[in-house]
Amino acid sequence: MAAKLRKGDKVVVLTGKDKGKQGEIASVNPTANKAVVEGVNVAIRHTKQSQASQGGRLAKAMPIELSNLALMDKNGKATRVGFRMEGDKKVRFAKTTGEAI
Repeated sequence: MAAKLRKGDKVVVLTGKDKGKQGEIASVNPTANKAVVEGVNVAIRHTKQSQASQGGRLAKAMPIELSNLALMDKNGKATRVGFRMEGDKKVRFAKTTGEAI
């Protein structure tokens, strides 16, 4: 089945502590049904100083469930994703505006 959300898509978070935040998908894990979005679901990791790294508190974006994300259309609103055939190609389109993504 084709993926509705892909790497590089602009998304908005629908639920959870980061509700309403927007970001770009950095990576997608389809088997776990999760995606990493820049600046969303950030956890702080405390690292010890070593010769190679400074150490301290490092912010890391953690995976978020795909069902809690919605694609943003050109107007900046959350939209659902549909599929249609344009010629012999299968393309994704925004349900709100109807334009191809």
